[in-house]
Amino acid sequence: MIKSFVLRVSVLAFCGAFLLTAFGCESKKPADPQPAQNGNRKSPIAIASIKHNSTYIKVVYGQPYRRGRTIFGEWEPWGKVWRTGANEATEITITEPVLMGDQAITPGTYALFTIPEPDSFTVVLNHELGQWGAFEYKPERDYKRMKFPVQNLETPVEAFTIQFSEPEYSMTSMTLKWDVVRVDIPIRFYGE
Repeated sequence: MIKSFVLRVSVLAFCGAFLLTAFGCESKKPADPQPAQNGNRKSPIAIASIKHNSTYIKVVYGQPYRRGRTIFGEWEPWGKVWRTGANEATEITITEPVLMGDQAITPGTYALFTIPEPDSFTVVLNHELGQWGAFEYKPERDYKRMKFPVQNLETPVEAFTIQFSEPEYSMTSMTLKWDVVRVDIPIRFYGE
């Protein structure tokens, strides 16, 4: 009877551990100082999108707030890969080929990282989706890297914002704004 009880407890413990691991419920936490828990996020999810003829572009990102901090150069260090938002790495979906800056971009969904510098941001499209922040960023999975100039703003922007300008002559700009930094990324639609 004792052997039977011990066997049942061992089987239950094994099954419980298997289920926790199989369904991602292990106690391992991401290395983020402010991980999202139970959907209660300090930085809400935001979406920026644009549709022009048959081309649709959508960016999904966590929208952090400044909260009195100096962002670039302090909170987000110069020269370090940034998730371009908060929480999960930002993702961009493009349904038709476009030119981003002078780079041809094929349709797909990419992780969108940036590397801030005082005078420019390097925009990185990466094939590794579903990342938490940039903690496990792998440069060997990069698809494209492009550099765009920084514009310094006089009035700080409280919430990190990504937005698209209205299309004009088959062109739009994807703008990143936060704190006193603005970066415009020109995008040209093909076949228009």
